[in-house]
Amino acid sequence: MFVSSALAQTETAPATVHSETGTAEHAAFPPFNPAYFPSQILWLAIVFYLFYLFLKRVGLPRVGSVLETRRERIAQDLDQAARMKDEADAAVAAYEQDLAEARRRAAGIAQQAHDAARREADARRAEIEASLDARLAEAEKRIDSIKAAAMQDVGAIAVETTGEIVRRLIGATPRDEEAKAAVAAVS
Repeated sequence: MFVSSALAQTETAPATVHSETGTAEHAAFPPFNPAYFPSQILWLAIVFYLFYLFLKRVGLPRVGSVLETRRERIAQDLDQAARMKDEADAAVAAYEQDLAEARRRAAGIAQQAHDAARREADARRAEIEASLDARLAEAEKRIDSIKAAAMQDVGAIAVETTGEIVRRLIGATPRDEEAKAAVAAVS
């Protein structure tokens, strides 16, 4: 073992006996003694070099491999995330396309239903108009027949009224032919 010259020359401090414990007491703690510094620095350098070699050959390769593995895993995770994002974007695009197609079909179905309802309403309206036209024509025929009957009755009433007016005015009753001729001349 290597011992420095400072260690070889040991100085002994006068020992004093401690009054309470009864043991010998030295003047300075050896690691703090400047005489031992060169040997401590030498051993520090040797231990540091051995620690450096240990870290270089054992510790750092392990840490490096862990970091490399972690870097690869992160890269794989990022690639997978990008793939999944692309798949999600494709799924969203397909969904939107399907939704647009469904809306277009729904609009077509709604338009067909609207057209069918309009055709049905037009057909129903045409039926009702035809029914109303038939009833109107029938009512007009009845009105015409009633009017014609009334007109015939009006002529008879007019002749009768004319005869009554003449009788009250003159006191004599005219003949039916004369009253009819007078009414026909006025109308």
